[in-house]
Amino acid sequence: MSQLEQVMKSRKSVRVYDPTYKIDKQELEEILEVATSAPSSSNLQSWRFIVIQDQEIKKELRAIGNNQVQIEDSSAIIAVLGDTEAYRNVEDIYKQNVSLGYMDQSIADRTINNTQNLYPNLPKHTLAQIASYDAGLISMQILLLAKERGYDSVVMGGFDKLAFAKRFELPENEFPITLIAIGKAVEPAFHTSRLPIEKVAKFY
Repeated sequence: MSQLEQVMKSRKSVRVYDPTYKIDKQELEEILEVATSAPSSSNLQSWRFIVIQDQEIKKELRAIGNNQVQIEDSSAIIAVLGDTEAYRNVEDIYKQNVSLGYMDQSIADRTINNTQNLYPNLPKHTLAQIASYDAGLISMQILLLAKERGYDSVVMGGFDKLAFAKRFELPENEFPITLIAIGKAVEPAFHTSRLPIEKVAKFY
């Protein structure tokens, strides 16, 4: 079994954490930075993050999050947000691609032009779907990176998203998608089974 497979199989959803264990801000930044290698629609990287380590703010968030105890006891909460106006960064992104030698200027110009013609005209619900899909990709990266570094985690979709947006004064183009608790487990997670592949996949 490869190291990646071991990490994937050992990652479980943990809900009981050591409230005294703290993760350095720098390490959380490193996890996010590496996680941004995840793919995204047109490389627009429509994910945004709010990282909450402050204990008083976590107490507030617990009330918003259906009183889930792991919100308060984990080392940090990473809120993954979507940005429906991520296309506004397209010039910066593709100029950087050119400066790093990843593509030539003609390809960058064509991509920028196509993006500026397409994305601003898409319905907001479509842009939100794109951002949500991208958020799922990067969230899995965060979970695996955390486990590789010896931390435990759990993803939470059950929270009051309107109250969260109000508490953190999100602009209209940003919306909360999921919360990720990260820290050190004090109780093991439940093991869970999976449906057999023949139940969920078809091969042609």
